[in-house]
Amino acid sequence: MSPRATVRRFGGALPGPWLDDVARLRIAVFRDWPYLYDGDLAYEREYLSAYAASADSVFVLAFDGQRVVGAATGLPLADDTDEFQRPWRDAGRAVDEVFYFGESVLLPAYRGQGIGHAFFDEREAHARALGRFARTAFCAVDRDDGDPRRPAGHRGNEAFWTRRGYVRQPGLTVRLAWHELGEAAPSEKPLTFWARPITP
Repeated sequence: MSPRATVRRFGGALPGPWLDDVARLRIAVFRDWPYLYDGDLAYEREYLSAYAASADSVFVLAFDGQRVVGAATGLPLADDTDEFQRPWRDAGRAVDEVFYFGESVLLPAYRGQGIGHAFFDEREAHARALGRFARTAFCAVDRDDGDPRRPAGHRGNEAFWTRRGYVRQPGLTVRLAWHELGEAAPSEKPLTFWARPITP
């Protein structure tokens, strides 16, 4: 039987120890396909600093007792770094209307309990309550279906995202550099946005 977790939402700045928990989860979960991320805490702390600094950010954490076993984040796209905003600006689309979802990471033992849906529900509710956004959006890494590193039988999250009303946005692509497993140095990878309108 899978261990059970409870989900809590936090608006605004998150206490420092939990930020490190989120950083460690990102390193652990994104090490797997499709990100193959060979991460480190120093980079993670820098990445999460935008969320910690935004008054309107949201952190949704899954707890098993006092232990953080999953996390999802979000913030106004206008509060994120230029590299995330640039595809929208280049396409002539309003950055101020977008609430951006960062990672949604959960340890394998806690999957299949509806926590992924809860992560989206809580972040969408937070964005809706702020009252000034037209849509929510997130990025997903683009990988070749024929990549030999793709695990046999791997099922992506595309069907899950589509059922929640998200639509892939071709042309809205950000290029981020990270150190991939087996790489001598970080290299850029493309990530394409998915978005959906905020409903009342």
